[in-house]
Amino acid sequence: MAAAGGRDGGREAGSAPGGPLCACATRVPRTLRTRDSRPRLTAHARRAAPPTAHARLAPPPTAHARRAAPSPTAHVRADIRGPLEPHCAGAARAPERACARAAGRSSRHKVLPAPRMASRNRIGVYIFTASSGGLPPTEITFAKLLRERGYATALIGKWHLGLNCHNRTDFCHHPQRHGFEHFFGTPTTNVRDCRPGAGTVFGAAYRWLVLLPLQLLALAALTLALLRRLGLARVPAAAFAPLALLAGAVLLGFLAFRHYFRPLNCFLMRGFRVAQQPTSFRNLTQRLTADATRFIRRHAGAPFLLFVSFIHVHTALFASPDFAHKSRHGAYGDAAEEMDWSVGQVLDVLDELGLANDTLVYFTSDHGAHVEEVSAQGERHGGSNGVYKGGKSNNWEGGIRVPGIVRWPGVLQAGLEIDEPTSNMDVFPTVVKLAGAPLPQDRVIDGRDLMPLLLGERARSEHEFLFHYCNAYLNAVRWRPPNSSSVWKAFFFTPKFSPPGSNGCFGTHVCLCHGRHVSRHDPPLLFDVSRDPGERRPLSPATEPRFHDVLRAVRAAVADHQATLARHVPDQLSLAHLLWKPWLQVCCLDAADAASSSGLGCRCDGGQR
Repeated sequence: MAAAGGRDGGREAGSAPGGPLCACATRVPRTLRTRDSRPRLTAHARRAAPPTAHARLAPPPTAHARRAAPSPTAHVRADIRGPLEPHCAGAARAPERACARAAGRSSRHKVLPAPRMASRNRIGVYIFTASSGGLPPTEITFAKLLRERGYATALIGKWHLGLNCHNRTDFCHHPQRHGFEHFFGTPTTNVRDCRPGAGTVFGAAYRWLVLLPLQLLALAALTLALLRRLGLARVPAAAFAPLALLAGAVLLGFLAFRHYFRPLNCFLMRGFRVAQQPTSFRNLTQRLTADATRFIRRHAGAPFLLFVSFIHVHTALFASPDFAHKSRHGAYGDAAEEMDWSVGQVLDVLDELGLANDTLVYFTSDHGAHVEEVSAQGERHGGSNGVYKGGKSNNWEGGIRVPGIVRWPGVLQAGLEIDEPTSNMDVFPTVVKLAGAPLPQDRVIDGRDLMPLLLGERARSEHEFLFHYCNAYLNAVRWRPPNSSSVWKAFFFTPKFSPPGSNGCFGTHVCLCHGRHVSRHDPPLLFDVSRDPGERRPLSPATEPRFHDVLRAVRAAVADHQATLARHVPDQLSLAHLLWKPWLQVCCLDAADAASSSGLGCRCDGGQR
């Protein structure tokens, strides 16, 4: 974790490598500092590696909190991929990621029926905007709690926690149902299929659901034709009609999916209204940045929470004309530099309005580099994790080490680095306490307040154990014993890299969490990541005298942890919730948009191209 008390720290945060970025800014009251007791909070987050257990005070994640009259808060998140200081995000396919996206939902219900935002299926994220799963209104986010304290709240960028439940206008999962007064961005995510010419994430599905059926139908037709020609069987001409109809249906379905996926799933919303469909990537970052700075200016005299969840640098990579083809590091470098510019714009406005000393800015990412993201030309589009093993979607260090950077001039010492295990889950209690709001008492709060660490009031993190999930499955446990420099990490299973010997799951594009895609370990695979951060040398009783003692402590911690989990909870990522439902599909609906919309195509410019 790194702390940047001055402005330069915030700049650096934007330039670090990694995945999607998120920035959050919050302005808090004067009790904390000079004018209002509520600091403003700003958070920037990048999406890349799964949340890990270490946090750093410096660039990447930035959070500004302000103490004076109602202070503004800004949170920025980005999709940046790259090796960083040990701040835990959680595997890209793990529960921690859903928590990070939930704008600070860092809690679990012991008695109440909390939703499960981690999948037991192969698909662990929402692909369609017309899926029925998402973050239920009963969940408590820091945006809800801060709004109750008088904060103006905004989410700009990516949401990806669902949209509707029962019809296209209920918006039960929408960010404005979760405490955000203002929303401008995409309700889902950015995938290659959203940008023409950027490729597709459905290659494997096309092979299994389109190419294979067409090949089987062609083989059946060829077999019947040979039998008929050789006189081995009486095959009427009508027998070929069903095969032709089936082949036509498969091909028509494929073409329809390719034609409609982008407009139906890649669009921008302003509040509850579709602003642009499909999304135009031209100057998209500039539009999002302008909206963020306008929000700060509107609420400069009151406390605010600004959560900027960058679409950069998730593929499909994009950059405006001012940044395209300028970086030595190709398309990824262009996107990272544009994101860096955007973070700088937010910090410039805070400085211009005299809010910097009263605003806590936090910058982070939700996972490490997506090492499997390589273009057809061989260009690396997913970033790099350096010496760390693995990446997005798994719990090797490359997947969970992410930036944890904090900026609060006048309160936090500039350039401070804290090598203690922290987590993105810690943002929730940190922001809530800074705003003077009480934490919920009806659920387990997994995060810990970061301020004692940042202010030097504590020397060690309150996280003795951190539990790393792969989707709904407990994958690994990290243990930092008291009065010890060791950081033990025990894996109950690990992904099978493909091809063997590689550093990722290139066959499936992301590593999966169960079945034939993992190797199970009994006893668990044990590492001391303080001595072996690359996780190259698993320990054994012969090489580590404390081997059995460590595993006993880990198993006891797992038992205690699992005792706090509710057993039967609604599964928001079940197949039934993931499927596309036409009655939930959102389109351009007002009169002006209807004129430029093309039926199910749902196309409207929104005047923002």
